[in-house]
Amino acid sequence: MQVLFQNLGAASLMVALTVTVHFFGLLALTYFLRRRGARFRAHESMLGQGALILFLVFGIFAIHTLEIWLYAAFYSAVGALDNFEAALYFSTVTFASLGYGDIVLDREWRLVSAIEAANGVILFAWSTAFLLSVMARLRTLEHDWLER
Repeated sequence: MQVLFQNLGAASLMVALTVTVHFFGLLALTYFLRRRGARFRAHESMLGQGALILFLVFGIFAIHTLEIWLYAAFYSAVGALDNFEAALYFSTVTFASLGYGDIVLDREWRLVSAIEAANGVILFAWSTAFLLSVMARLRTLEHDWLER
C-alpha cells in the first residue's frame, strides 16, 4: 500500500510539473503572438498566417518534447528503466498513448506510466484547443480565402 501512495505522489508531482510547463509554454507562445504576431500577419497574407501557424505548431511540439523528456528523466532517476534512451522511447510512446508494449515497467512503476498516458492525452487536447483558437482568431479556417 505504501508503494501505491508513493507512486501516486510521484505521478501527481509529474502531472503538476508538466501541466505547469505546458501552461507557461502556451503563455510564452501567446506573449509572442501579442508582441510579434503583427509581423506575420502583415497585410493578412496567407503566407504570413501560414508562417505564424507553423511557428505555433513547432512551439507546441517543443513544449510536448520537454514534457516527455521530464518523464524520461524521472524514469531514469528512479531506475525504472536501464538507460535514458529506453526511458525516452518509453516516455514518448506512453505520453502519446500509443503504448506499444515492447518496453514495460516493473509493477512498482506502472501506475506512473498509466497516469503519464492520461496526462499526455489531456495536454495534447489542450494544445489542440489552443491551436484551433488561434487559427479561428486568424480566420484561417474561413472558406472565403478559397475564392481569392
